[in-house]
Amino acid sequence: MEGYRFFYRLRVRYSEIDGQKIVFNAHYLTYLDCAVTEYFREGLGFNMTELAESGEFDIVLAKTTLEFKRPAHLDDWLTVWCKTDEMGKSSIKINFAITREGEEKPLLLAQTIYVSYDPETKSSRPIPDFVRQRIREYES
Repeated sequence: MEGYRFFYRLRVRYSEIDGQKIVFNAHYLTYLDCAVTEYFREGLGFNMTELAESGEFDIVLAKTTLEFKRPAHLDDWLTVWCKTDEMGKSSIKINFAITREGEEKPLLLAQTIYVSYDPETKSSRPIPDFVRQRIREYES
């Protein structure tokens, strides 16, 4: 997928399809969550559990938009493409595209906004410099 460096693969399971025999819409959020978890772990090299427990860095989901293009079906191999699009003072905007194996046209386009979160104050806080730097290095 042009413009995307990181991807995560998964296979559609029976429990994820609905009465129309296509992936039920809410499962796409799980697919995005799995991909972004691996993006931070494998792509960026962060142990998010350790960073959150130490109070150095944690994120919460603020917004997601999904644009459904075509359905996925049972046993399809899907690739979830993931990249940081933009960083604000405390927010990280991540774009996603989901493709079916052997196809280039996306089944779904999505965008999420995560906010750097302070668990003590229960509010947003600036993205740490080491996180900004690592994302910039990875995405450039």
